[in-house]
Parts: sequence; structure tokens; C-alpha cells
Amino acid sequence: PPASQNNEQGSTLRDLLTTTAGKLRLGSTDAGIAFAPVYSTGTASGKSGRTMPNILDDIIASVVENKIPPNRAPKINVKSEIKDEPKDDRKCIQDDCSKRYSDIQYSWICDKHVLWLRDHKNNNNWKLFKECWKQGRPVLVSGMHKKMNFSLWKAESISLDFGNQQADILNCKDSIISNTNVKEFWDGFEDVSKRQKIKNGETALLKLKDWPSGEDFKAMMPARYEDLLKSLPLPEYCSPEGKLNLASHLPGFFVRPDLGPRLCSAYGVAATKDHDIGTTNLHIEVSDVVNILVYVGIAKGNGVLSKSGVLKKFEEEDLDDLLRKRLKDSSELPGALWHIYAGKDADKIREFLQKIAKEQGLEVLPEHDPIRDQSWYVNKKLRQRLLEEYGVKTCTVIQFLGDAIILPAGALHQV
Repeated sequence: PPASQNNEQGSTLRDLLTTTAGKLRLGSTDAGIAFAPVYSTGTASGKSGRTMPNILDDIIASVVENKIPPNRAPKINVKSEIKDEPKDDRKCIQDDCSKRYSDIQYSWICDKHVLWLRDHKNNNNWKLFKECWKQGRPVLVSGMHKKMNFSLWKAESISLDFGNQQADILNCKDSIISNTNVKEFWDGFEDVSKRQKIKNGETALLKLKDWPSGEDFKAMMPARYEDLLKSLPLPEYCSPEGKLNLASHLPGFFVRPDLGPRLCSAYGVAATKDHDIGTTNLHIEVSDVVNILVYVGIAKGNGVLSKSGVLKKFEEEDLDDLLRKRLKDSSELPGALWHIYAGKDADKIREFLQKIAKEQGLEVLPEHDPIRDQSWYVNKKLRQRLLEEYGVKTCTVIQFLGDAIILPAGALHQV
């Protein structure tokens, strides 16, 4: 194009393609459509003919033929072509839900950032879930253990069936990984006296990470695999055959993320001196994830907090009133403490953790990513600083026995 047109909108082929791609209609000859095909069918004998266009030539020919000025590329109104546009106003959706979904037992927790579906049996749960999922917010579904065969998930049952298996066991405090019999891990699951000791004589906080996982889970534990699948919350989304489970219906040529399932088991921090550590450090999953708490062990032995002591530790957290009420319910068994952050806060959190690392005299390399490396558990003091210095609020959730926590891809979390 002439030099005077170099900076005009739509003056390049790239601009033309990007501004008109959404208007492609095969066979169209509308003057406003850049992609009107120009096919040359050739002679009857077919010697000089063709059946498929040379795409680039035809686009250029079409542009010339239709005489679309470079500064008048057609604009695409995407919103007008999309039905049921997700609403951005959280309050509006919550008010609307109370009218439209009066048959569903639910509440909003964590300053209305998390949807809590209280009746796992309600077949209409997925409709309300969809409204929440559009906004990329976590969802909690309670009572899943009532659908499961509880005896399959007891620590002693798993140890009896698979104690001779070898696996990597992670020491959550200093990240030492060892390959050992899983029986050693399970023997100490509820008996602190049988747990490994670290150098200073302190009880190790061990984690059996992702054992077994994926196809190994299905092959090794078929009964437990089937029990898990029939007990999944919101099967329309979470079941491998769910009609709204996009990942399960991707064509074979896509590289799918590891969809599991995987078993993740860990000792609680109640028997350790340091309660500022976690069994899962702050990280991000690349796909949506559903985590069901299938078993909560009650540890015994010296140094273990009593039940009231454990509850007191939970109550020290910045909890929603509804979660505090659940803690006082004797029929509920709390097992895990989650801290969740929205994906949009990832850059702020990354910057904050790098700042803390420098304060502590740690080397911060250019390629170091504290979230990707899963090198931090953000304790209570740091969570308060994160709020005060960066305006990032922590969403704190207690996971009780049978609770399923469903997180959208990109949501940061630690346990």
C-alpha cells in the first residue's frame, strides 16, 4: 500500500484477516464480506480447472473484487451473536438465583465467593452450578461420603490391600522424597508412635502424593475407582461421561491434561510442633479439579492435639459464619483447611512471595516462579500482609468429611 496508508487500520492482510474472520460465510458474495470465494472452475475437461481454492490467492482476489477500503474493515459485534451472556454482577446473580432455584438447598460462603450446595442428591444442582461456574468461582458440595462405601477408604483397609506397594513419600517440611513401602506410611496414619522421626527427633509430616494416579488407579483399585465414579458430585460436569465435561469429549488428536483420578493422602499437622506448614503448598492446576475428602483419620499418641484443640486451631482462622456453625455440629468431621485465591491475583501473589524471599535472604533467580515451583505455604502472618500490602484477600474453606471442593483451572490454592 502507499506509504500514507501504512498506519491505517486494516491496511495489512493480517489486519484484514483478523477483523473479518468472524464474518466468514462460505459461498457469500456480499460486498461487505472479504471472504467471498472466487473459484475458477476451468474447462469441462478439467485440465486447467480446480475444485479447491488457493486460499491466499482467493482472499486477495476477493479483497480486490469487493473493493473494501483498508480503513473501513467491517466490525464484528460478537455480543449480539452470543445468547445467555454471563452476567458480571455477582449480587445480581445471587439475587436472581434465590428466585430461580428455590428448590435447591444452597448458601454463599467466603464473602459470597464460594457456592455451597448442601444437598448432593438434588438433580437440579448442575443448573445453579453453571451460573456460578460462568464466573470461575469455587463450589463446595457436601455429603458425598453418604453415597460411598466407607469401608473401602479406611486407612487400615488400604494398608491391608496395598501395603507391599512401593511409592514416593514426601516429607512436607523439608521436601525429602524417599521410595518406601506404603505400609510404613499407613501404619503411622492414625498412630503417631509409628511415624518416622526427622533429625531433631520431631515427628515427620508425610504425604503420599498422587498414589495411585490415572490408569494405575483404575487398574490397581477397580472397586474404589467404581465407588468414586458413582459418587462424583455434579456428574453432568464431573463424570468422565458427563455431557458437559468438555475434556472427556475432546477429539483424540488433542493432548489432554491428566484427568486422574489420583489418591492424595497426608498426615495432619495436629501432631507437629510447627502448625505453619501445609501438606500441599500454594500452586495452580492446569485443569478444573474436584477434590473429595473420602476419609479423616483420628490420630492418637503423644503430642497430638485433642479434638477440642484441633477445633480451636480451625477457629483461629478467618472463617465464614456458616463454617463456624458447621464446626460446632458434632455430626460433622473437619479434615482439611484450604486457602483459595482467584487466578487474577496470581501476579500480585507471585510478586509478594518474591519480595518475602528477598526479605528472608533467599536468592531469587529470574527463572524462579514461587507458584509453579510450589515452594511456599502462606502462613497466617503472610496472609495478613498479603491483604494489607497488595489488597489480596484469602478465601478460607474448611473441608469436612464427604465435602467435594471444585476449583476452576487457574485458581491458586494450598491445603
